[in-house]
Amino acid sequence: MIRLALVAIMFAAFALPHPLNAQGTETYTARLGWVPTTPTDRPNVTGKGSATATLAGRKLTLSGAFEGLAAPATVARLHRGIAKGARGAAIGDLTVTQAASGKLSGSVDLTAEQVEALKQGKLYVQLHTAKGVAPDGSTLWGWLLK
Repeated sequence: MIRLALVAIMFAAFALPHPLNAQGTETYTARLGWVPTTPTDRPNVTGKGSATATLAGRKLTLSGAFEGLAAPATVARLHRGIAKGARGAAIGDLTVTQAASGKLSGSVDLTAEQVEALKQGKLYVQLHTAKGVAPDGSTLWGWLLK
């Protein structure tokens, strides 16, 4: 009888929605493209890519791919712009293949304020290469949007 009661309690506990599951997940995508540059810098800015980000609670998990860079990728970061489409400070590092084509991935625990910035389209991925455009060596950018 006690075992049956314990089984019933355990079943009820697993049947109830978990707080994180109740929140669900949200998916965002970014098209990674080169930034307009001067004609002198244009040969160093090539390539394209894409990224997908999933928000579960406050954890943002990113994955993506890129190709056709003029030089090997060196760094990829998640940034928070001061406005939608505007540059801003890095808020997390991503893992990136150190090649002209490859993958990027990572996860970042966001603050409540950063989650709101994501929902407003203010977070973006920035990929840097060994031959990127001055002053920061960046090549590909992409804003995370629904």
